Amino acid sequence: MEVAQSMESRPIERLPGFSRVFAPGHLTLGFILPLEGYPDSPVPTMKDHAAVTRLADELGFAALWARDVPTFDPAFGDVGQIFDPFTYLGFLAANTSRIALGTGSAVITLRHPLLLAKQAASIDRLTNGRLLLGVASGDRASEYPAFGLEADFEQRGDRFREAFELLRLATEQDFPVGTFPRFGSLTGRLDTVPKPTVREIPTFVTGRSRQDVEWIARNSDGWFFYNVGLERVSLITRTWFDAVWRVNGEAVFKPFLEGLFLQFEEDPDFPLSSIPAGIRVGRNGLIRYLDTLRQAGVNHAAFNPKPSRRPFAEILQELSEYVLPQFPSLGRAGS
Repeated sequence: MEVAQSMESRPIERLPGFSRVFAPGHLTLGFILPLEGYPDSPVPTMKDHAAVTRLADELGFAALWARDVPTFDPAFGDVGQIFDPFTYLGFLAANTSRIALGTGSAVITLRHPLLLAKQAASIDRLTNGRLLLGVASGDRASEYPAFGLEADFEQRGDRFREAFELLRLATEQDFPVGTFPRFGSLTGRLDTVPKPTVREIPTFVTGRSRQDVEWIARNSDGWFFYNVGLERVSLITRTWFDAVWRVNGEAVFKPFLEGLFLQFEEDPDFPLSSIPAGIRVGRNGLIRYLDTLRQAGVNHAAFNPKPSRRPFAEILQELSEYVLPQFPSLGRAGS
């Protein structure tokens, strides 16, 4: 998919995180934490996680993404990286120096937006602008009663929009004023500090979050979609970029991101096949797969290695030697 190269630059596009991961016509590579395979368990070991995340940074990958899994539901079957995403990203801020750090994604319907604003802006400032904030409405009905929000599950789209608006207001304005029925009122007497590096945090809506594409294109800085699939990726990316151009009225670049499971095989010629929410493949098939994504307009692919059985450091080394050079990270990022 052809995407215009000459677009209006926004302040967030000059941030180290955004500029390392996104540019029109380019595809970069990242990972969904934790950096290990754990195909037979809902709980990762987190063994050597600090060393492996440093290795991903040193080898030049673009981004690491922390999922927000506030409670363990055995029916869901995965606790993610175990740690609270913002606590963990704070640790990774000191453990890495170049790689972008993202949430994939923070469930903003279950987090108070004022506390989220402080958490996100803190990570943004501690990393000198490496934070990428993925946000979502949450899709696990079992969690809403646990947070005292059972009645809000069916209205989580409305709750998401209200949380999104308050998050933006708190991070971008000094002593803001606004009324938010689900979260409270701001009268201009209180402020949230710190403010982000450029008074805006790159924020990406995950999935639909019960919104229409035009709302996402108007209000977010990009679209994070899980497991698009080759058969529909061109249609979805074209729908996205058309919506961005239509609602913004000018050539503004808002990237498209994809997250998916990766079962990476040792045989370089292992053929591409589908697994639940992802792919199983060797490196040569992966290169062809990623080239198809790039041609379709995908700007970043984030792999969740949970299904893989190989040591992840070994996977990283192979990807960095054979795959990453064809899909290199961009710009310069540093703390």
